[in-house]
Amino acid sequence: LGYNEKYEQASWVAYVLTREEVESGTINRTDNFRADTSISTGSADLADYRGSGYDRGHLAPAGDMKWNGEAMSESFLMSNMSPQTPSFNRGIWRSLESSVRAWAIEKDSIYVISGPLLGSIDTLIGLNEVGVPDSYFKVLVDLSPPGHSMIAFILPNARSSEELMQFAISVDSLEIITGYNFFASAPE
Repeated sequence: LGYNEKYEQASWVAYVLTREEVESGTINRTDNFRADTSISTGSADLADYRGSGYDRGHLAPAGDMKWNGEAMSESFLMSNMSPQTPSFNRGIWRSLESSVRAWAIEKDSIYVISGPLLGSIDTLIGLNEVGVPDSYFKVLVDLSPPGHSMIAFILPNARSSEELMQFAISVDSLEIITGYNFFASAPE
């Protein structure tokens, strides 16, 4: 992950999710939310979210980490959390997370990058002033041969009844919006 100190959350998280990890996952959700002591300046903590009206939304979802106890536990570090409206976190974001797991099974392995759009933060919560993003992104790359097809999504941090594909965009478009070059070493 790349940590954003100003808004006390990750700017992005990245990991590979495989068919084997999804299908063999038996680790139960731990819900052991805690500060990330590896962030030298200190991460957000539980008190920042208490009474805020926002969920501690996973960027790398616990559901993707059922294959390993340590991975499951680390998915609850506050450096992996971002303030999400409950209807978003428990709605379309959860739907996208479930779709990613299904695609990992279908494609064998997927490279996943997730993060908040931190460009226009208007709301801060808690003593650590955690920024509340207006939107979130997710990039998916098919790693199976011949592979390397990719898709990106930008979803507003709000309730939605739209189909997921309504939020699909090209990775190039997302790179323009975020200013990130997600695959700098890959050929255009």
